[in-house]
Amino acid sequence: MKAIVKKHGLVAVVTGGASGLGRGTVETLVKAGANVAILDLPSSKGADVAKELGQNVLFTPTNITADSEVQAAFEQVKGKFGRCDAVVNCAGVAMAFKLYSVTKKKMADPEKIRKTIEVNVMGTFNVIRHGVALMGENSKDEAGQRGVVISTASVAAFDGQTGQSAYSASKGAIVGMTLPLARDFADDGIRFMAIAPGLFDTPLLSGLPEKVRTFLSQLVPNPSRMGTPEEFGALVQHIIQNRYLNGEIGPYGRDIKPFNGYYETRGKIS
Repeated sequence: MKAIVKKHGLVAVVTGGASGLGRGTVETLVKAGANVAILDLPSSKGADVAKELGQNVLFTPTNITADSEVQAAFEQVKGKFGRCDAVVNCAGVAMAFKLYSVTKKKMADPEKIRKTIEVNVMGTFNVIRHGVALMGENSKDEAGQRGVVISTASVAAFDGQTGQSAYSASKGAIVGMTLPLARDFADDGIRFMAIAPGLFDTPLLSGLPEKVRTFLSQLVPNPSRMGTPEEFGALVQHIIQNRYLNGEIGPYGRDIKPFNGYYETRGKIS
């Protein structure tokens, strides 16, 4: 990683970089000497994170579902850093709901379905489109490479739980797009990888009652705990550094015991 950084000053764009897995990734890459642009919502703590981590970090407020905002964000990245070598898609939403409750005779709000797909799928496509456009301006290195795109799927793409039909579908899309994208851009020297994390200690889970967090931790056989954003960032760093990785989905903390019905039986999903 440091060798890559020293060569031309690695520039990475991280969506959702103000918190959770995204922030863990930003901090890891900055420690390795990279320049990092955080793309996150205006309401996020992106500005505070950028100020805390120093002048090598740029925060550009961005709603990834708005293509014009994504385009403007990458223009800012080019203006400040001159290039883009890595894109890490961490921005996303996670909502648990059934499409229909037979007992309550109530349908799920279609807006929840739309938002899940729009953010997790279309938002990722928006970022990839503009990311590879800027990467395409890079000269190929000695290995014929221009850059890498790493997207965040989920263990739910393979083993969705109760209430995760929309979420699993959106993360399955991340899995499904990765190999075709790797093939599409093989001649251009741009790699595509996806990470499918299991249970990680992020803001999405931090608001849960402690007994629920303990239960979730016990679902992981070994080590029996949730992963940390820093551990996620370490895998991102390895993927950037290991240029032989391409077109693959990396399950991360996938050895989770099934827990279908846990939330349902406690009235958490309607």
